Amino acid sequence: MWQSETVDNVELIWSNELCDVHRFVVGPVANNVYVARCRRTGIATLIDAANEHDRLVRVAKHLGVQSVLETHGHWDHIGAVEQVREAGIDVWVRSEDAALLPSYDHLLDDDVVHAFGDLRLRTLHTPGHTPGSISFALEGTPLLFTGDTLFPGGPGNTTFDGGDFTTIIRSIDERVFRVFGDETIILPGHGESSTIGIERPHLDEWVNRGW
Repeated sequence: MWQSETVDNVELIWSNELCDVHRFVVGPVANNVYVARCRRTGIATLIDAANEHDRLVRVAKHLGVQSVLETHGHWDHIGAVEQVREAGIDVWVRSEDAALLPSYDHLLDDDVVHAFGDLRLRTLHTPGHTPGSISFALEGTPLLFTGDTLFPGGPGNTTFDGGDFTTIIRSIDERVFRVFGDETIILPGHGESSTIGIERPHLDEWVNRGW
């Protein structure tokens, strides 16, 4: 275990012969920050430069992060964007949410691959929480990073500006539940993980309750 895993409370949450995936929690609303790292090359991508910029940049440097992908543009997910860019790390975001960021480098299209080392993250535009919300599937693994689109127990909040409940339900149903198998692990922007198999049977309940 490298030293900063102890100091910065970085948890190794998944690994195989190709990659390691780490998680640490930052900020006043306990945002999950994920780092997917190619084991052969040491090149990594970080999902959501959320908060606690000193700690986040320190972890990013230790783990070889060369790019940051933003799941959406809400304040609690972008608090360290400027600092990671100052550290020489490019920031990617979906066009609909780009104006919410203080700055960025690249725009993310739907259903394209973000490659780093031997790894590939495939993008899925999943609007509803925000117009530019985007999820990422790590190819060759059962991992799906859902940001604030899908949590254990239901969809993300749609009462903010730009949110829409009908849209987020459509995103979850058409882009997630109809595409991924029961064994797929959901890694949300806050809180603990779940699986598609656990969450999918409850879609109608969420629709009926309206949130």
